[in-house]
Amino acid sequence: MTESLRALLSRLSPGDRLPSSRELIKEYRVGPATVARAIAALAAEGAVVTRPGSGTYVAQRTRHHGGVAADTDWQTVALTDRAVDTHLMTEQLGPPPAGTITMDGGYVHRSLQPTRALSAALARAARRPDAWDRAPAGGLTALRTVFARIAGGSVAPEDVLVTAGGQSALSIAFRAIAGPGTPVLVESPTYPRALAAARAAGLRPVPVPLDADGLRPDLLADAFAMTGARLLYCQPAFQNPTGAVLSPERRGQILDVARASGAFVIEDDFARHLGHGGPVPRPLVADDRDGTVVQVTSLSKPAAPSLRIGALVARGPVMERMRAVRLVDDFFVTRPLQEAALEVLSSPSWDRHVRSLGAALRERCATLAAAVTREMPGATLTGLPAGGLHLWVRLPSGVDDAVLTGAARQRGVAVSAGNRYFATEPPAAHLRIGFAATADHAELTEGARRLGTALADLAPKGGWDT
Repeated sequence: MTESLRALLSRLSPGDRLPSSRELIKEYRVGPATVARAIAALAAEGAVVTRPGSGTYVAQRTRHHGGVAADTDWQTVALTDRAVDTHLMTEQLGPPPAGTITMDGGYVHRSLQPTRALSAALARAARRPDAWDRAPAGGLTALRTVFARIAGGSVAPEDVLVTAGGQSALSIAFRAIAGPGTPVLVESPTYPRALAAARAAGLRPVPVPLDADGLRPDLLADAFAMTGARLLYCQPAFQNPTGAVLSPERRGQILDVARASGAFVIEDDFARHLGHGGPVPRPLVADDRDGTVVQVTSLSKPAAPSLRIGALVARGPVMERMRAVRLVDDFFVTRPLQEAALEVLSSPSWDRHVRSLGAALRERCATLAAAVTREMPGATLTGLPAGGLHLWVRLPSGVDDAVLTGAARQRGVAVSAGNRYFATEPPAAHLRIGFAATADHAELTEGARRLGTALADLAPKGGWDT
């Protein structure tokens, strides 16, 4: 049996999932004990990796030279202590098994993407005579003009820097604005990959609580005073993960506090095109005339994951600093992708797509909210968001969100543990549950049912305390 599995491994790639034990028993006509011994033997050899509740996967293959395993231990000393922590960027439970309902993703399902328009635009862009010429370091002027129009106010094309998506824009901004070892204030909870980017830049995230009206200005002022921070990262519109919108009264207060502290505000405007049909708040950068706000925006979430086009919007020397960082990083964003993005954004079909996407997200949000309320007694929705891709659910007292996430994966549904969204200890257990990445409403309902079953399995006798 072991040799049969070795032959199977030779046809697979590292990271591929092996058939389940049940499937192996059926295919090779052996008993469960035989399969278990064979997998254990391969695991001992390092050929496979087993992940409880997920499956067995092909391990990364060790490179050999002259039949002897390569010795790379010297790199541990040479690399010193500048490790880049990516645990907030990746799913700790590994890739979900086939058939898992995906409710932990940050992108819209393929059926909600404008794939035909994207494909046609990219094909036309590739046929341009100058398609493979070097693009300007700051981005195509026409594309910067479109991003400036979307930002509004007095934003001009020269205030825009085209980036390879929102994550790249965050990384550039963090490295350009603040030096290693300095604090950066962040909402609590907040976007995990922003925390990862800040820490990779050597910054120290300091949490500032928010409520239903967004970031609290009183606590923000205290945080600036106590830490001496010169940078705030926030998401004023449809905050990830809570869905909160910064209230009109607080918008000016937040900027006043930042100005008084001599600080920049990085406005992550990821949800600009993810409203659910109602009004989308005006960007902070549109009303900022003194260069306090640095806006980050992206097309990946409302369009498709591989449309890695985003932008930074800023005024003053900070823009020159960010241009310098991106020039050192990668010169410019590939021209055909910029041309395709320009064509898509300039087409009347883009506005139609945004409207239809908003309607679909609103319906999905309502379906999931109703299913969670019905299937997860004791859990509490923190609010029904008017935009974005997720629900933020507070779990009953006594629930470990990481344990529940693992139990849910075993039940065939993937969700995100809330502890990933806090820069320090979370005040309570939460889940972020997405409604955009599933195939349809039936999957949303079934996913909530599986999640409710996993929660019930963990409940103590007498049920959860609420």
